Amino acid sequence: MPKRTRSVKVSDRNKPWFRQPKLHAYAVNSRAKNRTFLIVCEGQTEEQYFRSFPVLTATVKPIHHGNSKTNLVEAVKRYAREGYYDEIWCVFDFDVNPLVVGQSEDFNRAIDMAFKRDYRCAYSNDAFELWFVLHYQYLDQKQPRTFFYELLSNRWSIDYVNEGKSLRFARGIYSRLADDTNANQQRAIEHARHLYAIHKDSPFHLQNPVTTVFKLVEELNKHSRK
Repeated sequence: MPKRTRSVKVSDRNKPWFRQPKLHAYAVNSRAKNRTFLIVCEGQTEEQYFRSFPVLTATVKPIHHGNSKTNLVEAVKRYAREGYYDEIWCVFDFDVNPLVVGQSEDFNRAIDMAFKRDYRCAYSNDAFELWFVLHYQYLDQKQPRTFFYELLSNRWSIDYVNEGKSLRFARGIYSRLADDTNANQQRAIEHARHLYAIHKDSPFHLQNPVTTVFKLVEELNKHSRK
């Protein structure tokens, strides 16, 4: 027969030897900090950049889903079913192409869809590479993405179009920026925040130059080694 447990008198329940031990404050804080991020990216450059973050107290799952902006946001629901995530981010840019009909509408609609579904959105106008350039300098003039490609080609002594877009190179961009004494992530955050403050009240497709990547970077930095 199973051993009977001794009943506890009501008057004894608050005695020190019957109290449940409290979790140590460090354990509580550690548990609170272990957040999970799902980051669905339009391009492999973005995916590899966020995959390289030195996070310690979070789980980050970047996914490359190249497609139209609205299709990317639609696909997030499918990816989100695979696990529990505290934060879900959509990452894409405008990449203006005059030959594509309805591109502005697709860009605007995708951002609206993301916000309505309580996803977070790190969008760039015109290109994600604006975020890299802001590590080196501030600029506030509307430019095509080829302008950013040229600046990065000169900074990194490469042909960014042919080499910088490769998977091999994309895997090293975070480290390249972190190790470059001329680049500074905090400076990029400040530059990006200032640009966003200037343009945030305009329709999304007219917010140029803007990148809200700084918002996602700040969240990941909360869980990264210093």
